[in-house]
Amino acid sequence: MNMDNHGFKHGEITQKIIGVFYEVYNELGHGFLESVYEKSLEVALNSMNLKVCRQIEIPVRFRGHKVGDFSADMLVEDCVLLELKAARSLDSSHTAQLLNYLRATDIEVGLLLNFGLKPEFKRLLFDNPRKTIRENPCLSVADLLIPDGQDT
Repeated sequence: MNMDNHGFKHGEITQKIIGVFYEVYNELGHGFLESVYEKSLEVALNSMNLKVCRQIEIPVRFRGHKVGDFSADMLVEDCVLLELKAARSLDSSHTAQLLNYLRATDIEVGLLLNFGLKPEFKRLLFDNPRKTIRENPCLSVADLLIPDGQDT
């Protein structure tokens, strides 16, 4: 398990991501579409030699059947999901969205980043032991990165 000095899971990576988030916000300000922030964040994270995957498809299963898909904005270093917003402020539906992504995968840490009137972030954790209580097994990161056209 990857913990930092404060006991945060993947804390070193999330600190870097949050720092880059503020760099992008300070350079661009607010008012752009989420897609502009997403591409800018990808450029900045890649410049720090962090592995970034954008628009990660996350299948949703119910009783063993695929019933839908989520599309998470970014996955960094195969262990931190990012959900970006360009909203006036964060609300509970944004938090619920990221929690659902974490619930549907074996990824445990997520960052909700808002490029709104003022920069905001939330760090969310959904431990895998809590997920094993569910009837259906969670997907692995490797399952998320299967090429399009293949169903898991």
